[in-house]
Amino acid sequence: MGGSEFTPEDFLALMREEIPLYDELQEQTVVATEEIRASRILELGFGTGETTRRVLARHPGAHLVGIDGSSRMLAAIEVDGAEFRRAELTDPLPEGPFDLVVSCLTVHHLDAEKKRDLFARVAAVAEWFVFGGVVAPKSPADAVVPLVPEYDFPDTVPDQLVWLREAGFDAAATWARDDLAVIRAHKARPARRWWQRA
Repeated sequence: MGGSEFTPEDFLALMREEIPLYDELQEQTVVATEEIRASRILELGFGTGETTRRVLARHPGAHLVGIDGSSRMLAAIEVDGAEFRRAELTDPLPEGPFDLVVSCLTVHHLDAEKKRDLFARVAAVAEWFVFGGVVAPKSPADAVVPLVPEYDFPDTVPDQLVWLREAGFDAAATWARDDLAVIRAHKARPARRWWQRA
């Protein structure tokens, strides 16, 4: 799926060409945020702002902070209700707390170890985490999205659910098609001890 310095003008067309279900993935990612009360949102990988606009449309009045590793994207983007910064996913996250961290087609660019690290860092700043992207499918025949070996590192949904739980989230996939999925995670509440129960 290309490199980190896309040209903003051709990015959206490229995504729709390489990912036939691009718009459905975007929509399902945002749908997974609908029941979340979010006034402060962090977006990981804002790209051209496609996810940004959809999320803010579902959460009117929210303020969104977006990070992306592409200086070209940062120079080109402007969305009301949002502020954008250049940062890699491996950099420290902006200071929280956030009600929601959201991401679409970004997390799969991290290998397994870096995903686990990201999940732990997200858990430290947010109550909810919703992300959609490329995953390793159950069957190789379901692999549709073209990948670049040194840039794309999809993992299975079950593996990512385990890592999210290790980070302190309750997590589940809300949508899956071929090699795409949306995962929603909520900060797990500490178990009550027997003497704390009513």
